[in-house]
Amino acid sequence: MNRILLALLTALPLTAQSLDLDTGRPAKGWQITVTDFEGEAKLTGDRVTVPKPPNPRVPNSHVAALRGEDGALTLQFTNTWIAQLRWQNGLPLDLRGYLPKGTVEFDLDVLDLAHGGMKFKLGCGIDCERKVPFLFAGRELIGRGKQHLSFALTCFWREGDDFSAVNVPFTLEGTGSGEVRISQLRINKIGKATTACPDYRKQSFTPERLQESWAVDWWLARHETKLAEIRAHGEAGRRVDLVFLGDSITQGWENEGKASWATHFARHNAVALGFGGDRTENLLWRLQHGELDGMSPKAVVMMIGTNNTGDRLEEPALTIAGIQKNLDEIRRRQPQAKVLLLALFPRGEKPDDLMRRHNARINALLPALADGEQVVFLDIGKALTNPDGTLSKDILPDWLHLSPQGYEIWARSLDTTLSPWLLP
Repeated sequence: MNRILLALLTALPLTAQSLDLDTGRPAKGWQITVTDFEGEAKLTGDRVTVPKPPNPRVPNSHVAALRGEDGALTLQFTNTWIAQLRWQNGLPLDLRGYLPKGTVEFDLDVLDLAHGGMKFKLGCGIDCERKVPFLFAGRELIGRGKQHLSFALTCFWREGDDFSAVNVPFTLEGTGSGEVRISQLRINKIGKATTACPDYRKQSFTPERLQESWAVDWWLARHETKLAEIRAHGEAGRRVDLVFLGDSITQGWENEGKASWATHFARHNAVALGFGGDRTENLLWRLQHGELDGMSPKAVVMMIGTNNTGDRLEEPALTIAGIQKNLDEIRRRQPQAKVLLLALFPRGEKPDDLMRRHNARINALLPALADGEQVVFLDIGKALTNPDGTLSKDILPDWLHLSPQGYEIWARSLDTTLSPWLLP
């Protein structure tokens, strides 16, 4: 086959009404690859187990896949960060003709997900994939047998995505521990969607609990603990003058930043409302469920949005919309408080890191949310980076979270702004 013919076949729009991914028709050559966080294997027979590397970072994880006589595929995963069944290595598919009325349909049997989570993914071009989280809905299906799911293809599409050469038409992803069986997978040109998915245009400001398997067991409990902490201040007659809102970086004041917190903020009866993994919609849920009630702070410090980048590389304008909704909620519940809106901290070792550049686009839009009086914008990124823009492991050991030294830099960088706000 010459190169010209191969190129034509690769970009050929699909004319079939249904693309059957159980057998790889009509695009031949699709393979099922099974992945763990640290390895992968192809499912060529009835069963495969992903091999472990010589020095695994997650030694007690286990990921395997089985193919049943009926063609159903079962993904088994234990204590894993990420386990996947990936349809890949076939000729790229042009799915443009399947929009906007197409559906992704399959039968799903959730055998076990009590300590796990699940997502469905579809490729959308080079270095691009879109996901639909299914932890809460998946757990409701445990033990209910085979269920037919039908998602609108647009659940996996964002405006501007390239659907002309999709090289991973489907991925079933598990986290934590679980066992899930999938069969009759197909993409229909015209179908009826019966299974809900988030609207990506509204996701950043639609309040939701954090939907991650590694967080679901502690997230609500931490929320209740924080409400109790706020009540305890009130019952003891202590005024909470300062509140921090955010994600794992803010939560780190309780760990790596503990000494700096005691030195700089404890005297203000400060409360750190940071939850690891939170995105803008998760913080919004917490605010709407009482985390700003029962106190009257003078100042609120907020930094949120880097997980919108890390989880779904969300368009910056959408992340900004989520941040704005949180600001609106703060102003509504605590109108007397001044708000210090922080730029997202740099992430990724080098200035050209994809997520660093993406966060910089968000930061460029943030000043427009501040009026300079009740809401003040502050970017301390330069204090956390080397002169050449790279990051130091002494300050950000994993290129995202702060060390004790990093928390001290953060605390000192806030002093000029916060001190006048916190005067007796």
